[in-house]
Amino acid sequence: MAAPPTRRKGGTNPFTLSLDPGDRLFASGEGRPGAAGGGEPPPERKPKPAKDGGKKPPKKNKAAGERRWLRRTLVWGATLAIWAGIALAGVVAYYAIDLPDIDRMTATTRRPSVVFQSVDGEVFAAYGDLYGEPLDLADMSPFIAQAVLSTEDRRFYSHFGFDPIGLARAAFTNLRAGHMVQGGSTITQQLAKNLFLTPDRTLKRKVQELLMALWLERRFSKDQILSLYLNRVYLGSGTFGVDAAAKRYFDVSARKVDLYQAAVIAGLLKAPSRYSPINDPEASRKRTADVLAHMVRAGYIDQTTADAAEVTGAARLIRRQVPAGRYFADWVMSNLDQFGEVSGKDIVVKTTLDVGLERKVEAELKAMMAGAGAKANASQGAVVVMSPDGAVRALAGGKDYDDSQFNRATQGLRQPGSSFKPFVYLTAMEKGFTPDDQFDDAPIRLGNWSPGNYTGRYLGRITLRQALAESVNTVAVRLVEEVGPSRVVATARRLGITSDLRPDATLALGTSEVSLVELTTAYATFANGGAGVSAYAVSQITDPAGHVLYQRQGAGFGRVISPVALARMHDMMGAVIQNGSGKAARLDRPAAGKTGTTQDYRDAWFMGFTADYVAGVWMGNDDYRVEMKKVTGGGLPAQLWKTVMTAAHRGLPARPLRTPEPEAPSSSVVEDAVSGVVHAGSEAAHGIGNALDDLLKGIFGR
Repeated sequence: MAAPPTRRKGGTNPFTLSLDPGDRLFASGEGRPGAAGGGEPPPERKPKPAKDGGKKPPKKNKAAGERRWLRRTLVWGATLAIWAGIALAGVVAYYAIDLPDIDRMTATTRRPSVVFQSVDGEVFAAYGDLYGEPLDLADMSPFIAQAVLSTEDRRFYSHFGFDPIGLARAAFTNLRAGHMVQGGSTITQQLAKNLFLTPDRTLKRKVQELLMALWLERRFSKDQILSLYLNRVYLGSGTFGVDAAAKRYFDVSARKVDLYQAAVIAGLLKAPSRYSPINDPEASRKRTADVLAHMVRAGYIDQTTADAAEVTGAARLIRRQVPAGRYFADWVMSNLDQFGEVSGKDIVVKTTLDVGLERKVEAELKAMMAGAGAKANASQGAVVVMSPDGAVRALAGGKDYDDSQFNRATQGLRQPGSSFKPFVYLTAMEKGFTPDDQFDDAPIRLGNWSPGNYTGRYLGRITLRQALAESVNTVAVRLVEEVGPSRVVATARRLGITSDLRPDATLALGTSEVSLVELTTAYATFANGGAGVSAYAVSQITDPAGHVLYQRQGAGFGRVISPVALARMHDMMGAVIQNGSGKAARLDRPAAGKTGTTQDYRDAWFMGFTADYVAGVWMGNDDYRVEMKKVTGGGLPAQLWKTVMTAAHRGLPARPLRTPEPEAPSSSVVEDAVSGVVHAGSEAAHGIGNALDDLLKGIFGR
């Protein structure tokens, strides 16, 4: 009879099956394949012992359980190790697939070196990468390797390219200090980074650095790796390698570097610019003391030797001047493509810079801006000094190159104000006017424009000499209307002004923007006897072996101002300094010039010259909207101009201005008119018309 269905307490299970004794279910071992007879009933289960004192089951074999646990651990450990190895191999393959070619070690890409020399041969700036002679480790001073190893990688000869102990020590030191104090990279890793990799702080770069370090350790000996490192590492001031650094900082070969010099070089590895003995001698001294202390701890020297080196070594260092002429060097560097086939070559550029005068100019400008300039709300300035032939002797493009590399002398375009008036007056002199001709200083209106004088007063009938000396605006405007704005533009072009000029009456007040260097160049024509010149800074370019690649030839463009007109301009511009708006610029020798001040005191200029030098000074603020506190060209700029020019003329005898002998009056007007034809340049057509007009007026009267 069939067994009744099984029931659960509390209800009927709808999924309960009704089975015959012959049906096979794989439960409790019944009917399991392989069971004896296939149909034997399952063995009888033993009842669980009672909790209250029944017999306990026998204990499992403890040793067998431990063996099973150990077996499982080994199996899982081996499995994890295999997968970890596969993952590591994948990571290595991923990061190694684009590792650089080892051949680059012997063909490292570098920027060509450009070395700038002053007019007396002093190196004052360098660009690109400077390499010294590649030396074997055995050829270098032994102090170099000792200083570098004790500071950078004391376990270099015992690790395999990666130093876990050194890394742990650096991590502990940094953790204790609370900031980065030590690095954990080995010299081999640093070599890999310097030769092949970018400085990016990424996981990929660090992995590649480690892989390359391991490869280098397999390929090269320790001495070869250290030699490569010391010959290629960057050590500041454009130098790569210890030999270039030794020559740059100490004027000796790395073969002859002494203990203290070696410590200086090793100290540069941490921060080449910060610890440069040129940029910051005091920071370099402290860093060098740290390196000597490392050498003592590493056992290379004793404390007595280190103390002696500190005392005597610093005294033997070559005392180099603070860097100067960096604005000047940037200007030349940006124009090197003008000088033939010098691109891509190591070159030495012999410049026109007088580095002693340059240092004086930079120091005086900085002092002015920090003192009286700051009180007057003038935050910036620029100075250009050149010889009358256009050779730039000093150029400061701002008060502090480290704060701002924008060159206000060459890149800045500002309104020149009244310092543009000499071009108006020169045009008038070429048309036959004289300094004694009189004009009305009275109110004037041109359309909606009614220019006034700085003083707010009007002097009535005055000479052109007085009008220029006292910078009277109304006379200048009447004069530009008389001679024609287009002709004034042509005159300015002839003298070297290249910026855009608006041909209207506002030219008289200098409303068209110019750069300081081009305005100084134009004034050089007044200083040199009337010859047109261009500003230049390079006299010769050679390769490092001395082979000439470029040699400057030619001294100007010929006469662009007639002797008569120039003599009249010297008369009037000399009066500016003697008894006019530029009295603060008086020197102990003949000089001439012009002040310039723009609306709301946004710009202040003084431009002037002697027989030996021409100089220009600008002051203002980079933000054109910011006004100065009543700074005029006859104030701070004239004072700075006087200081700079006094320094430039030290030791030179006083000489009269280069005023040519006047020619016969009967021919002067004709020659003045023809000069406008010959030298008008791009404005030739207009110049011809004006010249013919002048010629006719010269014949029939004005």
